[in-house]
Amino acid sequence: MKFTAWAVVALSLFTFAAQAADSPQFRGPDRDGIFPEKGLMQAWPEGGPALAWKAEGIGAGYASVSVVGDTLFATGMLPDEQGYLFALDTNGAIKWKVPYGPETLDKQAPGARSAPTVDGDRVYIISGKGVVVCMAVADGKILWQRDAFTEFKGQDIAWAIAESPCIDGDLVFSTPGGPDASVVALNKMDGTPVWTSKGLSEAHSYCSPDVFDFGGKRVLVTMTAKSVVGIDVKTGAVLWTHPHETDYDIHAVTPVLQGNMLYYTAGYGSGGGMLEVAPDGSAITPKWTDKTLDSQHHGVVLVDGYIYGAGHNGKQLVCLELATGKVMWTAPEISQAVTVYADGMLYTYEGPRKGIMSLVKCTPNGYERTGSFVVAKGRDKHWTHPTIANGRLYVRYDGALYAYDIKAK
Repeated sequence: MKFTAWAVVALSLFTFAAQAADSPQFRGPDRDGIFPEKGLMQAWPEGGPALAWKAEGIGAGYASVSVVGDTLFATGMLPDEQGYLFALDTNGAIKWKVPYGPETLDKQAPGARSAPTVDGDRVYIISGKGVVVCMAVADGKILWQRDAFTEFKGQDIAWAIAESPCIDGDLVFSTPGGPDASVVALNKMDGTPVWTSKGLSEAHSYCSPDVFDFGGKRVLVTMTAKSVVGIDVKTGAVLWTHPHETDYDIHAVTPVLQGNMLYYTAGYGSGGGMLEVAPDGSAITPKWTDKTLDSQHHGVVLVDGYIYGAGHNGKQLVCLELATGKVMWTAPEISQAVTVYADGMLYTYEGPRKGIMSLVKCTPNGYERTGSFVVAKGRDKHWTHPTIANGRLYVRYDGALYAYDIKAK
């Protein structure tokens, strides 16, 4: 009996550890750019880590890959101008691909933007046209789809919808940016509308939302064309808004939270700031603003009370203290770089043309790079957010997926 109980506990721990290495959605398990990997290299050899494989043929786009178990999921647009969901094995072979409908033909950045979100036996995507699609994990069969942009009268924006699905409980969220419907909640099982954000009618701004818990109240936080917003997940009531404007209404960085301190930012010199959220999530108090870190669409990470990210106009990697906004250090060596974190290190991926991946110590004490390499050279833009899972670094570029072995030897 004791052995059986111990075995159950051990199996549970093993299962949890295996799941913890997955990355089922945009920017990691918690959508915050932090990947729960351990045992990774703390420095790279000259030329960078070994390339395990390169998978070609996943189409045009800038969507991150998601990883669950032995399957990688990616979206891309093929020459027929249809978006496809691809499933690949851990050696890069395509298991299957299924079309989900037309993708954006935007001249500057054509193709898929939405990283798949895997939830149980289903996977969710949002096309550049604003169509929410639910597909089967096993074979990509479409279970339901809803044209949220058209149905909720979304406002036309310059570079199409660029949102990766957020799921909380029974709901999946979309940001069509329509009248009284900046954000909508759909039942994740059948796509039925549950609520719309009445009183909030701002356009989509390329941001993927996140959900945070404040004293038991679940609050969806995102950025719309002109504001940082908080919405009651249960009712759709708009709890608060905070004005923030930037060029071209590009608010593409998901806000991050530690305790009750919420950080937001945008590019073009507009910068960001910290909002203190009330314990029940119902109100905010602005605490500080900063223009040193003006991340355009590259994401930031919040680790142990410090924010790390790369600027757009500022063109430097920055470390800020969350509580005060104090600039701890800047590093002009790295600019306009997507920033993620794993095992004590920052991974920065510079675009749009450089393609340089760097490994940087995650510490407020100063900047130290411990390796770098060029992913690839070509005509496309290096904009995709990397994924780290099961000891590998996945980078999508120009219709291909690159897998690097970053485990410590």
